[in-house]
Amino acid sequence: MALRLWASSAANALKLSGARAAAPAFSISRFFSTVPDGLKYTTSHEWIKHEDGVATVGITDHAQKPLTVPQEHLGEVVFVELPEAGAEVSAGGSFGNVESVKATSDVNSPISGEVVEVNSKLSEKPDLINSSPYEDGWMIKVKPSNPGEADGLLDAAKYTKHCEEEDAH
Repeated sequence: MALRLWASSAANALKLSGARAAAPAFSISRFFSTVPDGLKYTTSHEWIKHEDGVATVGITDHAQKPLTVPQEHLGEVVFVELPEAGAEVSAGGSFGNVESVKATSDVNSPISGEVVEVNSKLSEKPDLINSSPYEDGWMIKVKPSNPGEADGLLDAAKYTKHCEEEDAH
């Protein structure tokens, strides 16, 4: 994993395009963006993971990584605004925003429900979204009001295809 992160940083610094790093067996890797299996994804680049009746939500590696192709990816995250526990979120609705050195972007909820936990580490270390988007960089945990909403989201293969098509334009 450390080698992949180093290779990604080196390729970005050298502005290499099309180079690929070795990816963990559990994911699909495209131009250093990791897309883990077992999660669901939105076309606006949020991910969701269901465990024990709670859904963890964050933004994808693809959304936060600047690629060598011209794209409006975030880059280094410097500030995160999130709701408080107890807030209601709606599928497709904004629940917060992420500010980077490039832009400020809304973050949308993949599902509806009540926020039961917020990642407080992000207020002190918003760059966790860059360094660990699927683990330490998660944003909120939601108790879904309609768990079936996640059925309409993309799996890893469909999300990867979506990103490739989006980057081609």
